[in-house]
Order: sequence, then C-alpha cells, then structure tokens
Amino acid sequence: MFGIIRPCRHRLSERLHASWMAHLCGLCLALRDDHGQLARTATNYDGLVISVLVEAQSPKQADRRTAGPCPLRGMRTAPVARGEGARLAAAVSLALASVKVRDHVEDGDGLFARRTVAAGARRVTRRWDRQSTRSAAAVGFDTAVLLDAAQRQQAAESAVTAGAPLLLATAPTEEATAAAFAHTATLAGRPRNAPALAEAGRLFGRLAHLLDAAEDREADEAHGLWNPLTTTGTSRAEAERLCRDAVHGIRLALKEVEFTDRALAHLLLAHETGEAVDRVFGRRGHHGACANPNAHAHAHAHAHNSPPRTDPHAPSAPNRPDEFTKPKQPRSLIPGCAVWMAMACTCQLLCCDHDDPFSRERREGFCQRHDCDCGDGCDGCDCCCDCCGDDGCCSNCDCCGCDC
Repeated sequence: MFGIIRPCRHRLSERLHASWMAHLCGLCLALRDDHGQLARTATNYDGLVISVLVEAQSPKQADRRTAGPCPLRGMRTAPVARGEGARLAAAVSLALASVKVRDHVEDGDGLFARRTVAAGARRVTRRWDRQSTRSAAAVGFDTAVLLDAAQRQQAAESAVTAGAPLLLATAPTEEATAAAFAHTATLAGRPRNAPALAEAGRLFGRLAHLLDAAEDREADEAHGLWNPLTTTGTSRAEAERLCRDAVHGIRLALKEVEFTDRALAHLLLAHETGEAVDRVFGRRGHHGACANPNAHAHAHAHAHNSPPRTDPHAPSAPNRPDEFTKPKQPRSLIPGCAVWMAMACTCQLLCCDHDDPFSRERREGFCQRHDCDCGDGCDGCDCCCDCCGDDGCCSNCDCCGCDC
C-alpha cells in the first residue's frame, strides 16, 4: 500500500485539498503520538485512505484539532484529522512498513546488505510489529491478518510458476487490504458497508501488487529478481487489463457504500487509482479523472446562469489602478541570503508557496510544483467531484459525465 494514491493538487478543489492535508498530517501525528518519532517515517499516501474512509462514512462531524507549527507546512499550524480513523491508519501503515523493511533486509537491498544495518532494522520491525498490534487492538482491529498475509506471500510466490494464475501471487495482499477497508465500516458505525468495502479493498490490494510488479519488471529482469509478471509470462497488455478491471471493480463496489460525504474517498479510490494505472501503462482515453475541478465549475455555473467558482489559487485582480500598486523591491545579496536560509530551514522553499527570497516574486513550492503528474491535462475535467457545490460530489455526476 505504498505509492498508488498521488493526487496532483490540480485535481483537488480547495476543500478537498484541505481535507487531504488534514488526513495526511493526522496520520503522521498519530504515528508519532502512538509509536514515537521514528514511526513517522511510515507515513504514506495510501495508508491515509483508511482514515478518509472512516470519516467519509461517519455520521458525526469531522474530528479535527489544530496542530502546532511543522517544518513540512512551512512552520504553520493546521487543522488535522484525529480519532479512531487516524489511529487505524497509523497502525496499518506501521504494520505494512514493518513488512516492507523486513523484505528489504531479507533481500539485502542497498544498505540493508550490511550486517549492522540489517540487525538494527530487524529490531525496529519487531518493535513496530508489537506497537501496531497494540494500537490496532485499541480500535478493535487485529493486525495479525496483515502480518500473516505477509508471511504467506513468500509461499504464494514460490507456488507461482510458468503458466500459473497470476492472481495467486496477489491473494495475500488482497486479503490484507480487504480486512483493513472493511474495518473502517465498523469504526464508522456502518457495518452494512463492510462487504462492499472489503471488495474495494481486495481490488485495491490487487492493483497495488500488479502496479508494483509492472513498474519493477524491467529492473527485476535485469537483476535476475523474481517478478510475478515475468514468472507467469503475463504480457504487459494483460497486466494493464487486470489493473483497469480492478479500478472498475473498485468503482462498482463504492457505489454500494453508504457515505456521509463521499467526495474525497470517491476521488482517491475511483479516480486516483485510474491515474495510477495511466502513470504505469500510459493514458488511454478518458476514464473520469478529475484534472481541474474548476474547469467544469465554470461550465456548470454558466449553464445555470450563476457566477462561476473561481480558482482559489489564481491571483486576484487588483481593485486599484496599477499606478497605485507599489511593487516589492528586490532584496540585496546579504538580506536575500539570510531570508533564503530561514525559508530553507523551515521548508518553505520546498513545501509551500512563497515569495522569492531575492526578487520577492511569488513562487510555487518545489513539492507542489513537481508532484503534478497531470502534464497538460490540467485544462480540462471529466468529473465533477466537489465542483458542483460546496457540499461535495454530485450524487450521480450527471452534470459533467463522471461514470462512477
């Protein structure tokens, strides 16, 4: 569960971006509070989907608290998600991180080939296993299903031979993610959602495994490493078909889930999964990925003779003549260097929009500038998630053709 969900900020409205960041920071802080500072390295985009799902189903108002300044937020405070959803996401992320580190140790990857590093990593994984089990039990979840699935993974891989069913290798991952997704229904007090969420989780796990195998195939073949696609002789076209079928299955399963606010969960699971497949296999027509929520907002507003919603990131027009606007004077070398150092130490240069230390012109943060994977696709949108009103995703997206 690492690396599938990578939402470009251009595909998130202002409201959804704020909610996304609240869950991301909430996961990081839950890892810190429950498991210590080192555990924060287990923070990952895919893990916070668990927190999003709990909140999306909960009839209660979103549980937020104000977190203190953080370097990754440019030393600014922010509202962050908290509660059982964040704790479950933290426990699942830590357990999966433990599995991932253990795999690196067993494979002798990079620094893990050194005995001292491997020994230290093994101690960390044992501690993380205990911690994740304890914190998951506090919210009624048994991480044994995750750890057992990881142990069965090696046996499943050994059973996969030429001509064997490819999905035999993905079964343990599917079971683990299905259990985690289904438990979000229990925490949210909607047990009837569990079967549909288990199906969505199962397909999400399959997708994660297949995309990872497809991305690593060439490198694995070059280094003589095991890869399920190579071993089973699965073609790239067949792997893509399985991935796109999984995305379609996730969308169908989500239709059976009763949400209180489905906007963010729908965007992440119904659309960002499709974007992940496009990243690996290339874009194939339109599949409903929302590139720019504001594009259809303008068209929808025009159709209803109402003023369009404007891009919250676009610079506002001056309300005074230009001659009354005093431009900012560039800083000289020494003051500019001082400001640059201060901004670099607080991660403002990386993680948030800022004024250039020297020219004082408005700049976009490096992380925000380079995490965009939509290329020229930010000029259009095929989905109206959160763009038809402040209350979230349209019930059926009839206004702009979203088919899920």
